[in-house]
Amino acid sequence: MGDGRWGGAERWRSAGRTLVRVLVVWAVSTLTMLLLAGLLPDFRLQSADGDSFTRTALTAATAAGAFGLLGALVWPLIVRALLLVPALVLGLLVFFLNGSLLLVALWLIPDGRGAAAPETAVAVAAVMSAVASASSTALAVRDDDAYRRRLYRLTGRTRPRDPGDTAGSVPGTVFLQLDGVGHHVLRGAVADGLMPTVAGWLEAGHRLTPWRTDWSSQTGASQLGILHGSNEDVPAFRWYEKDTGRLMVSNRPASAVELQRRAVRRTGDGGLLTVDGASRGNLFSGGADQLALVLSMAARRGRRNRSRAGYFAYFSDPANAVRTAGSLVAECVREVCQSTRARLRRETPRVSRGGTYPFVRAFATVVERDVVVSAVMGDMLAGRTAVYADLVAYDEVAHHSGPHGRDTDQVLARLDRAIALIATVAEHAPRPYRIVLLSDHGQSPGETFESVYGLTLKDLVRAGCGLPVPRRVRRTRSGSEARDAARDALRSVLHRPLDESGETARELPARPSEPVVLASGNLGLVSFPDVPHRMTREEIDRRHPALLRTLAHHPGIGFVLVASAEHGSVVLARGGVEVPVAELTDDGPLAVFGRGAARAVRRTDGFPHVADIMINSMYDPATGNVHAFEEQIGSHGGLGGEQSHAFLLSPPDLSPPVGAGEELVGAEQVHRVLRRWLRESSGPQVPLGRAGSLREGPAGPLEISPSTHETESVLPVDGPVSQDKNH
Repeated sequence: MGDGRWGGAERWRSAGRTLVRVLVVWAVSTLTMLLLAGLLPDFRLQSADGDSFTRTALTAATAAGAFGLLGALVWPLIVRALLLVPALVLGLLVFFLNGSLLLVALWLIPDGRGAAAPETAVAVAAVMSAVASASSTALAVRDDDAYRRRLYRLTGRTRPRDPGDTAGSVPGTVFLQLDGVGHHVLRGAVADGLMPTVAGWLEAGHRLTPWRTDWSSQTGASQLGILHGSNEDVPAFRWYEKDTGRLMVSNRPASAVELQRRAVRRTGDGGLLTVDGASRGNLFSGGADQLALVLSMAARRGRRNRSRAGYFAYFSDPANAVRTAGSLVAECVREVCQSTRARLRRETPRVSRGGTYPFVRAFATVVERDVVVSAVMGDMLAGRTAVYADLVAYDEVAHHSGPHGRDTDQVLARLDRAIALIATVAEHAPRPYRIVLLSDHGQSPGETFESVYGLTLKDLVRAGCGLPVPRRVRRTRSGSEARDAARDALRSVLHRPLDESGETARELPARPSEPVVLASGNLGLVSFPDVPHRMTREEIDRRHPALLRTLAHHPGIGFVLVASAEHGSVVLARGGVEVPVAELTDDGPLAVFGRGAARAVRRTDGFPHVADIMINSMYDPATGNVHAFEEQIGSHGGLGGEQSHAFLLSPPDLSPPVGAGEELVGAEQVHRVLRRWLRESSGPQVPLGRAGSLREGPAGPLEISPSTHETESVLPVDGPVSQDKNH
């Protein structure tokens, strides 16, 4: 009985505290409205004949209360409609719609005492939302229960999951991928004081372990290997497959879902996140059931496409919407100012940053960041076992501003604040959490190939083939992952068809006899679509006698990989160097690219869909520069410099990633390390589990190898898939 009386009294006290907070926020909002009415000539809370202060205050209180109720009840419905319009105008729409709610609230005031010009209503609504959010947060900070409830609301959750759904004191794991942040960049940011949260973790004993990427040092290959345990047959960011006539691009939805399907078939399990996992902002699902901004989900049609749910969960709170919209506009202005400053100072290297790029950058660095961070916070408050999230901000900015400098320093500082927020929310979660930071690759600086030599790789290949080269050199499309991912994420949000035919038409040749030339950072690929098999050096020499010699001897090219009827496959380089791949070592033509280069080249040479000719740009170890075959001054995708050196930052209570004196090499090995850590936290993970045969696998000897039908069932496609159009 005593416990019952105590519990009842506690509930009443909690209800009382909640009521007090509501009244205080209402009072603060009323005072804010009165102040704004006194400052803004187009905003009034009085009748035409004037009112007493008491009457005006009552009018303000009525308007503030109506605005708050509309925000709580009507705004979520508006957000659902908002998801059907282009997200690049999200910032303007958020302000205008919030202003419209204020106008409705004023219209509800009796006797027409409230009125505001439309543009004034937008400003007043933005200030009111910000003040209400700040007041509510400040009042909840010292009350753990209230603060936790506010976090639930801000992350789109109404309540925690059933306590029985979590493992209590068994820790969960959050993997935060800082896209494109290399090992060297992270160490520099910590040393320069840009990332105090990360610096504090290092001082507390966290392990910072470098890991070396595969030859294809880009998110598609790395994240597929990390999440699904296999990145076999992913030779680059984009490549042409002769057997299907299909152009594969890692961050196009239909290509992403096909890559995920192949990985699941190859490994026999659903992925790292199959057991109570969440995937946020990634190219692939990792087998997770909880998804937001997952690119492979964009290929799914129908009501079960849950990737858009992340937007709704976040923007259903008007304070979130206004704050993010304001940051979106500020980021666009920041990019315009930074690009203008670079142009006025004649900084080099430099690439074009006009057109829609400021909006794309703002989407990647603000909207996607806010939605993903909020989703991760919600996952922790829900007590999920494993969460993997990708923050793409640095990668996007570094492509166009370079991996080192003021622009990227600001992004790194904001990423650190996001990490600190996630760590703070973890303290209020129903279970302890281990936060692991990692990256998928780094970035290497340098002028573009076209800027240095006056022609694109495609022009050089056409010249070597004796084909006409356009007099006016055209710029190549940027392969920025964040740019394309943002574009496809927008289409996913809009629930629109994913028709890529226009872009594919620009990438594929007009005639089958002409070569397909594709770029992935400083890695180039040449394929001859009219030949069904991988062409040998001898066949290429018979058809185009000057091509391989032109490529191998060009000063902007480091080496060329091509099959050979006589030697299997060979690496060609300047000075007539020719080394069979079977005899390849880290000395000789690959010495400048560092340890592991020969292994990476040899592995890619064995892929079924390796291009007829694989081309890696030059690398200058003195400056760290490479030459991207795209319009990027910070690039990745091949070998050379910082792009190949990612990092893994883990808490001290997890086992060391590798033994003393050993190296962590390849995304697939990183996957095995993360699997081991999940087992340490929660016991063995059984990825798929219903029927199948036991086999030895990356998660241990009790993994289940499912049938093909069962494998298909865990893929994020349950309806028609919108294919990437090639012809």
